[in-house]
Amino acid sequence: MSPGQDPPLSRVLLLVDVQVYLLKDTKDGGVPLAQKIRENIQSVLSKARSESHPPRIIHVRNCGEPSDPDEPNTLGWQLYFPPLSHEFVVDKKKNNAFAGTKLGDLIPENAEVTIVGMQSDYCVRATCRAALDRGNVVILIRGAHATFDRIEIWNGGSITKAHVIEGEIEAELDVAGVILVDMKDLPDLFTDP
Repeated sequence: MSPGQDPPLSRVLLLVDVQVYLLKDTKDGGVPLAQKIRENIQSVLSKARSESHPPRIIHVRNCGEPSDPDEPNTLGWQLYFPPLSHEFVVDKKKNNAFAGTKLGDLIPENAEVTIVGMQSDYCVRATCRAALDRGNVVILIRGAHATFDRIEIWNGGSITKAHVIEGEIEAELDVAGVILVDMKDLPDLFTDP
């Protein structure tokens, strides 16, 4: 590397809470459109794994409290897509996957971080914001993150549909500096310029 030249950019694929309890079939309690979200996340993961210079792949797993659907060592807590031996797994207890974990040690501050996973309005939002605050370039893939419908208790019990919440989060994160891409952009996502 020549003096004054920037170090090579590293890439990370961060799978946030891609766990069985969230991605099981919708009729069994998974997020709306769980099958489509699973397919999209699997496509992103397969693309990353197939690259000649793959990104660092990190699976983040939420560890719930006793009797939560993601209580450690239960079926719901398991990662939906088993990590390969060279991929990393980080367990967390907070929405922000950097808080109280070693995630920051695994992701260089100059890395481009592509994020997929659950739930858009909690862990995805908090982790995107934390990565931005660290100075990372953050990419969020539309159609590869999701949440549940929300009951608006203070608004007469009306329901805000998951796709509306996901869109609101995308707009908020776009303003914050997250780069939004679509599934159609996947062929070029992890390739070198």
